Amino acid sequence: MAWTKEVLELRLHCSYLSIQNPLFRSVAVARLMYASSAWNGFITEIDRKRVDAFLNRAKKCGFCSPELQTFSEMVNEADQRLFYYIRYNSHHALHELLPPIPVASQNYELRTRAHNREIPCRAGSLSDSNFITRMVYSDCY
Repeated sequence: MAWTKEVLELRLHCSYLSIQNPLFRSVAVARLMYASSAWNGFITEIDRKRVDAFLNRAKKCGFCSPELQTFSEMVNEADQRLFYYIRYNSHHALHELLPPIPVASQNYELRTRAHNREIPCRAGSLSDSNFITRMVYSDCY
């Protein structure tokens, strides 16, 4: 692999892990994760592999910790956290977009699910990529 002069200089100047990890996480990872919940359903597996390849190169070059999660793990964690906040905070701006709580769950002793929302009918691949639809269908069976 051919190293450019700038990369080698940056690696020499940022040789301490205490400087590299926060800098890489605050710049590169923050840019990757910006609004990831909105666009996560629309990217392909090839795009995910490209981002993971970038993160692996950064680990190999020493710009970040080897324990850094994969892109899919980071995005799924962010999605789960946001969905939790939307479900349990009735004042959240996206709370109105959640499907209603079904009446059957109030009258019957049903098995527990990851959420207590009604599962809507699938309308197509575009709506299936929507954040709310993806999260309602994830872990529902």
